[in-house]
Amino acid sequence: MEQTKKPLNNFQQRVLAGVIGGAVFIGAIYFSVWSFFLLFLVLTILGQLEFYRLLSEKGYHPQRSVGLLLGVGAYLVGFAAEYGTLATEWLFLMPPIVLLALIAELYRKKELPFVNVAFTLLGVFYVAAPFALLHVLAFQTDQYSWQIVLGVMFLIWSSDSGAYAAGKSFGKHKLFPRISPGKTWEGWAGGLVLAVVVAWGLSFFFQDLSLELWLGMAVLIGIFGVLGDLVESMLKRSLGVKDSGTLIPGHGGILDRFDSLIMVIPFLVAFLELVRL
Repeated sequence: MEQTKKPLNNFQQRVLAGVIGGAVFIGAIYFSVWSFFLLFLVLTILGQLEFYRLLSEKGYHPQRSVGLLLGVGAYLVGFAAEYGTLATEWLFLMPPIVLLALIAELYRKKELPFVNVAFTLLGVFYVAAPFALLHVLAFQTDQYSWQIVLGVMFLIWSSDSGAYAAGKSFGKHKLFPRISPGKTWEGWAGGLVLAVVVAWGLSFFFQDLSLELWLGMAVLIGIFGVLGDLVESMLKRSLGVKDSGTLIPGHGGILDRFDSLIMVIPFLVAFLELVRL
């Protein structure tokens, strides 16, 4: 008699998706600059679509097509500028292109036109712009450095893991109960400590950056990674949803999974660029 297979529970789905997703990420980042480029281009598009869908389901009317055009354009410009195929002098074209969102709203005949434009541009600023800035990290050595990109991912994953383990084991003092009741100061400290330890270990193998820079990035990730999680939780609470999507089994949507990365990238770029001055 054949036995029917039981469906995977949420924890099993989460582990399986994490393993597969992690393998895809590591492989794409390591394989070549073009697999890295395609990976984060897809994430940019999916992340923006998810953001605009959440707003549309709550009765708002962002300009999805215009937002995607601007977001993908920003991503392509960011890559081309760092890869060396676009002179930075051409960036003066970006402000008038952004203002096209205002012009497009004239023809839509929707209520609250400036709210629609604001949400459209927020999707570009919140989702696409950090992924566009990721290219600045990737080309810190004036050529594509998979070590820096992969190192940032390892630090974020270690910070998340450390926070989860410390919070479960020692968490007593709530970090931000109004937004995320489950997060604790003890969990935050555990995530920060593990990220710093991992950064120290990375410096022996990923030598495109110095130990001091890896440690500085670990501290920034430990601080702003959890704030990125809280900001995304604030977004979901304001819209009355539990997850931003269902694309990744056991993990939710793109914004659920990459909220920390989206938040930390601009701070890491600012840190590394200031150090280079």
